[in-house]
Amino acid sequence: MASKTQSRESWTASIAAGKEPIWTPAACAGGAALGWLGSYQAWPVALVALAWTTAYVAGGGVSLVRTVRSLRARQLDVDLLMLLSAAGAAVIGEHAEGAILLFLFSLSKALEARALRRTTHAIESLMDLRPDRATKLDSSGREILVAVEGLTPGEFVRVRPGERIPVDARVETGTTAVDQAAITGESMPVTKAIGESIFAGSINVGGTVTLRVERSSSDSTLSRIIRLVEGAREAKAPTQRFIDRFQQGYTATVLFAASVAIILPYLLGTPFDDAFYRAMTLLVVASPCAVVISTPATILAALAHGARRGLLFKGGAPLEELADLDVVAFDKTGTLTVGRPVVTEVLAFGEADADLVLSLAAAVERLSEHHLARAIVERSEALGLEPMIGANLRNVRGQGALAEVDGALVAVGRREFVELESGIGVLPSAMALELEAAGSTVVFVAGKGVSGAMAIEDQVRPEATTALAELKSIGVGRSLLLTGDNAQVAQRVAAQVGIDDWRAGLMPEDKVAALQALIKHGDRVAMVGDGVNDAPALATASIGIAMGITGTDAALETADLVLVRDELTLLAYAARLSRRAHRLVTQNLAFSCAVIAVLVVTNLVHGLSLPLGVLGHEGSTLIVILNGLRVLRPLE
Repeated sequence: MASKTQSRESWTASIAAGKEPIWTPAACAGGAALGWLGSYQAWPVALVALAWTTAYVAGGGVSLVRTVRSLRARQLDVDLLMLLSAAGAAVIGEHAEGAILLFLFSLSKALEARALRRTTHAIESLMDLRPDRATKLDSSGREILVAVEGLTPGEFVRVRPGERIPVDARVETGTTAVDQAAITGESMPVTKAIGESIFAGSINVGGTVTLRVERSSSDSTLSRIIRLVEGAREAKAPTQRFIDRFQQGYTATVLFAASVAIILPYLLGTPFDDAFYRAMTLLVVASPCAVVISTPATILAALAHGARRGLLFKGGAPLEELADLDVVAFDKTGTLTVGRPVVTEVLAFGEADADLVLSLAAAVERLSEHHLARAIVERSEALGLEPMIGANLRNVRGQGALAEVDGALVAVGRREFVELESGIGVLPSAMALELEAAGSTVVFVAGKGVSGAMAIEDQVRPEATTALAELKSIGVGRSLLLTGDNAQVAQRVAAQVGIDDWRAGLMPEDKVAALQALIKHGDRVAMVGDGVNDAPALATASIGIAMGITGTDAALETADLVLVRDELTLLAYAARLSRRAHRLVTQNLAFSCAVIAVLVVTNLVHGLSLPLGVLGHEGSTLIVILNGLRVLRPLE
């Protein structure tokens, strides 16, 4: 009984929202069949009239709701043309043909609604990924079942195998694997160890883990995705906005033409019923339903496709813009590089041992919070070196750090600082000088009678070279690196990944100026970045692209496209998806306009029966919808 009540409520809500429930064409067909049968079987007039009324109300009721709303907003739409045609058929006694018109029109709208729901189903299913409850650990370690909305950053939750991750969190204890396909599009589970982040909505397919909450439920990655998608569904593509404007004037023109098609032939001697019938047919065949639906059907399908692959477009406009890119500009740190420095070389001067140099540096840096300290410590741990104990750390901003290691003073930092503080003359090797010239950050170490150096670099993303090659292969003309780093680093990174041109030492306003110059030249430019300092450039570009949903709020708010999976190879996929959508929209517009032209000319020259006109009109509408849904298919 509850399910029937819910169904009735769903139907009522659909009608109130102006959406065609699937039962309306069935009810229309049933009423029309009874009306036709009653007319031939000499049923009572009242019963036949009731049957025809049922058919007209069922087939045209939802259209009437939409039309009244449009007229109140002083707008004309294609539903008005259909309703006038059906009413006109009834006026001249052609009840069956009017009912056929309403049946096919309501069937088309119902199938259209189902098709469009299919395009958004993958996105709306994200809402179901959010669990309602979570197992929280209190200060004593006791488990408490709480609402996910009540979790705050810093608290701990326990997640068992098979459960969904309730909020964005970091692994505190344990190791597991998570299925995060719904969030990032990755097909295989990803291993997560202590210290690694996990997205809300992911499924724990490994062992039991304890997580530290990083974001509240309302600010989780999943919630961000849902908000971005909801905004994208409301934003219209330029082509769609043009069609919406075109629809108003076109509908008024068709109404005027239909009036002329009644009055002029009648004045020239054509029987009124014949002139009126042909005018009603004109209203149907000239209705731009297929034109109007061709763009949103394809755009929504493309947005759904992109969301499943970890591409969040903020509406149809960036989707269209991406189809015709001339230049792709990249930030460096966190975009072309992983944004985390690593030690690439350890050099020992004189008779010193490289492992000892690294161990001394790690002993100092374990006490430090400098952004390069973690890289040095991680390299030491990765090599399995015995930890040395440092004490009495002293940081000198912009120069380096000092600490006592086994009772001896050890200095880490710039060469001049290290020589001054340690009293050891550091004579760098030719290799150290080469590393500095190549753009690596070289940190010197001296103490306990030994000296050496370490080269530290922000590693280029492993997929960056492939991503740039793919962009060029699909016809994106130029690539550009815009970075605040020095020229040596910019040149090295550009050469490594295959960037065509680079600009170094740029402030945020300099990046904006560089993009403005390209746009003024007539180029369509995409900017790819991830940080707060990239936000102005993302806003300036023809299309701004943010790396990763976990990036800064400023970048995410400004960007037109978000790469959820934080992989550069998604750029080429996004461009190919955009081009497929553009190609299908063009096909749909050309086909729908051609069908309208053929039907209108045929009706004016030879005459066309109303049912045949309806069939051609609604058939073309369904064809463009189905053609648009082809964008859901995977790209080869």
